[in-house]
Order: sequence, then C-alpha cells, then structure tokens
Amino acid sequence: MSLGLTSYGARHVQAFLASLGRLARSPFSTFLTLIVIALALVLPLGLELFVTNARLATGGFANAIDLSVYFKTDVPLAKAEQLAKSARARAGIAQIDVISADAALAEFRAYSGFGAALGVLNANPLPHVLHVHPASDAESAASLEALRSYFAAWPEVDVVQIDAQWVTRFNAILEVLRRLLVIAAAILGAGVVAVIGNTIRLEILNRRGEIEVTKIVGGSNGFVRRPFLYAGILYGLGGALLAWGIAASAIGMLAAPVATLARTYGSRYTLVGPTAQDLVLLIAGGVILGWLGAWLSATRHLRSIEPRA
Repeated sequence: MSLGLTSYGARHVQAFLASLGRLARSPFSTFLTLIVIALALVLPLGLELFVTNARLATGGFANAIDLSVYFKTDVPLAKAEQLAKSARARAGIAQIDVISADAALAEFRAYSGFGAALGVLNANPLPHVLHVHPASDAESAASLEALRSYFAAWPEVDVVQIDAQWVTRFNAILEVLRRLLVIAAAILGAGVVAVIGNTIRLEILNRRGEIEVTKIVGGSNGFVRRPFLYAGILYGLGGALLAWGIAASAIGMLAAPVATLARTYGSRYTLVGPTAQDLVLLIAGGVILGWLGAWLSATRHLRSIEPRA
C-alpha cells in the first residue's frame, strides 16, 4: 500500500513538473495569459479594498450619529441635567453631553461673527441642549427612532433632531458597492474559467498526436487529463500572485498622495493594502477557478480524441 501511494504521488509530481516545464518553455504566451487572469482577479480585489478604505477613512462612523435634544426655553438647567442623568441609565445610550444655553450662546458668539450684534439682546434666546451619542449596537434606523420617540415624549423637550442622514446615505452606497463586488467577482470568475478553459483547449489540440499515442498504450482519460489540470492550477496561482502584486503596487503608488490629502483635513489616515487573508482568498480563488476551467475543458475535449485505427 505504501508503494502504491508512493507511485501515485510520484505520478502527480511528474505531471506537475511536466506542466510547469511546458509553461516555462513558452514564457511570452504564458505571461500574456497570466496578465489576463490577473486583471480579472484584481478588479474585485480593488473594489474590496476601496470599500474597506472608505469605511476606515470614516472611522467606522464612530460618534458620527447623534441626537440633538432641544429643551423649551423656559426649562431650567438643573432640570435638563436631571433628565440627562436619568436618560444615561437607558440602554442604547453611550454618552449624553449637556450644553447649557449660556455655553451655546458663547460658542455662537465666538464662531458666528455676530458677536457685536448679539450684545443688544436682552435675554438668551437659545435653549439648553442634550447631545446624545447612541451605543454602537443601537445605530440602526429602528433603534434611533426609538430613542427619538423616547426624548420627544418628554414634556420639557421642544425638538429632537437626528444627525444621521448622511451616514445612512453613505452606508447605502457602501452596501451597493458590496453587492457590486459580489456580482463583479462572479462575472470575472466566470471569465477566468473561460480564459483558462480556452488555453487548455488549444494545448490539447496542439498535443493531439501525443494524446492519441498515450491512449494507444493504455493511458486513461484521467491520466491524460492530469497535466492539464496542473497547468490550469498553475495559471490560476500565477494570475492570483500577479493580481496581488498589481494591487500592492497600486496601493504603494497612492499611499503618499492620499496621506498628503488626509493631512490637509487634519487626519493621519493612510491607505490599507491587501492583507494576508486577502492573499489567501485570492490564491484559493485563482487555484479553484484554474482547476475548474482546466477540468471542464479537458474533460470535454479529451473524450473526442481517440486513437485512430
């Protein structure tokens, strides 16, 4: 049994090395095929990196969603602070900041440019405000609406405003991009299967005479098919590695300009490139697509090649 396993393994190693040798003997045509496969694989990878960097650039929307609770102007500050203290115990609330009417007026005076005009006012027209930051697990539309209804039910509250419309829109855009990623991966994956299948078909036609001789001496379809399967796997593996190199090079070229742009907005954000997990998934996808394309093509065309009498 050990001898049989050794012989079986040796045949696979022989088929692998033979396929590798044939690809190496035609470097130009092999490289062109790898380029086509790499371009098909790098497009969904690039879209995935775009979505990832878009989310990271926004900080995962941390503290981006909040509620502004405006009290009626006759509500005293002590009452506002008392209500804020009781609301902090409610589930789904991460933090509540109390902004007094005096603090709001001072800030408005400092940044609005109407400081002199505000001096003629006899009383502060601004109300006390609560800035409510929902917990990370309470940022869904239903949870935000529940919080809005909770604060709006207070008789002391005049208006409750949810500052989340842009976040909702951006999340919707990212969801569209994620679905486009799945669609693009499926379409381009089918393209990789077609490219490799056609390449293997041409290889089979070029080696028709050799295949007929192999079958004459007793070689089965499985035996004849094995080198072509390894060729497909090598095409997929090489295309995946080349796609990884293209993506990493693109990130490297864009990293410095993006970092410079981020600094103009007071951010230290830097682009994130493909991770080790991305590499593993890319290689696995390339190998599986390569094997599938080779298997479909070889299985179909080898059946039509039989030794001539």
